[in-house]
Amino acid sequence: MAITLAACTRRAFAGILVLLWVAASAIAGLPNDPLPSWNDGPAKAAIIAFVEKVTSAGPDFVPEPERIAVFDNDGTLWPENPMPFQAAYVFDEIKRRLPNEPALQADPMVQALLAGDMGKLMEGAHHDGLMHIIALTHAGMTTEEFAASIAAWIETAKHPRFQRRYDELTYQPMQEVLGYLRANGFKTFIVSGGGADFMRVWSERVYGIPPDQVVGTTARVRYELRDTGPVLVKSMDQLFIDDKAGKPAGIHQFIGRRPIAVFGNSDGDKEMLEYVTIANPHPSLGVIIRHTDGEREYQYDVNPKSSGTLVEALKDAPQRGWIVVSMKDDWKLMFAP
Repeated sequence: MAITLAACTRRAFAGILVLLWVAASAIAGLPNDPLPSWNDGPAKAAIIAFVEKVTSAGPDFVPEPERIAVFDNDGTLWPENPMPFQAAYVFDEIKRRLPNEPALQADPMVQALLAGDMGKLMEGAHHDGLMHIIALTHAGMTTEEFAASIAAWIETAKHPRFQRRYDELTYQPMQEVLGYLRANGFKTFIVSGGGADFMRVWSERVYGIPPDQVVGTTARVRYELRDTGPVLVKSMDQLFIDDKAGKPAGIHQFIGRRPIAVFGNSDGDKEMLEYVTIANPHPSLGVIIRHTDGEREYQYDVNPKSSGTLVEALKDAPQRGWIVVSMKDDWKLMFAP
């Protein structure tokens, strides 16, 4: 049966690449490699060994309902530099609205955004300036209006460095991890500081993760019955920040089971890594994706261009048994062709 690119979504095409690799390996008599975009090494071996351990009969077997894996999004499943992709949406939305809303130009945080001063926006425990900008561009819209705005933006916006659509810039090695875990009875969840409503628009198409398996920053919505029917209106009231210590809280509130595998990339994921791997009654796996490839992506620990600082979690990794993945050394390719 002929398969044309026009008939496939971008995510489906990435999946076909993996299937072709597996089929070619089988024809050549090579071992079936569940992570073909990973170089052989300790990180890849640890992930495969963990999956085999918890899915095989024996003392470490974990029943399927308890095979929960959680993934940070920005910096773990796709880049977060030079700014998180949701911030890029906010930037474009502010520029779109400025001609019709000149009052926005007087806002100090809008001025910082237009000047490219990410340092100013990222100040505070929860990036207070950025949260202010998000409030300006998100609050007051219905959930349907917001979803339509995100969908329209992601169809056309391109990353300033890679000149590809943002949803084309998911890490192919991590897409393979998601597929490998699901093929072995895991449920995969996003647990991210990004907005849940932002991610739920595209998460199923891009990652195969349905909206109900996305945990992110949320705020109260207000119900209204309008002439056109019921709507939910977004606000910034009762804001829940799903970052740092908020991530274990979000897992408890929205998932209700303690995960056994966690993938993150920054100090914002440290508490989630601790929650999953320390004194877990089941075998557990903690993985840190370290940005070490300045040629194919970015290289940083201490000084990212925006978010993604990795210092404390990296220091704790050896004593906690967390696997540190080097993008440069462990990944054969960064993004799908």
